[in-house]
Amino acid sequence: MPKITFELQASTPREWTGVILDHFDEFMQDHANCERKASALALSLVMKYPDRKALIPHLIRLAQEELEHFQEVYALMEARDIPIGKEIKDPYVNQLLSHCRSEPEERFLDRMLISSIIEARGAERFGLIADALEEPELKAFYKRLWAAEMKHGHLFANLMLHYFSETEIQTRLQPLLAAEAEIVQGLEWRPSLH
Repeated sequence: MPKITFELQASTPREWTGVILDHFDEFMQDHANCERKASALALSLVMKYPDRKALIPHLIRLAQEELEHFQEVYALMEARDIPIGKEIKDPYVNQLLSHCRSEPEERFLDRMLISSIIEARGAERFGLIADALEEPELKAFYKRLWAAEMKHGHLFANLMLHYFSETEIQTRLQPLLAAEAEIVQGLEWRPSLH
């Protein structure tokens, strides 16, 4: 089976990490929320597409891994006396999801490809954070998350090879990547992963 690989079309400037480091407690609250939502998304996709059996074992494993990440972030927060934050709307994700088409098969492909792109962006940013942190425990944690998210970034796109041709996937992936680059460059920097 072929493999789908892609690169983000816009890089996050290294200066972005300054906002994160200056408001790290708030960032950790957002990060915990992102891990919780990623786990919930994987399980919701299992329920939404129960007939797509090739996805189910991968999505269950992903949900478990994201839940473990949530637990690990929460443990770090608890050690630092940082409370769980309230859920806030994610303009990045909401703008990306607005690019989903409405026909069911097209929406299925779009939703999965957008999930790959979101994971790839998270991986890129975890790498920047790991490089910028000085505290050894946090640095090691975010380096490990970077490696995990790199795998997740291609998981959703590659699962689509069970249902779509490589050409169909790449043909749709490229405009979504272009849209993501435009979205990410237009967002205000805040202490959040996206």
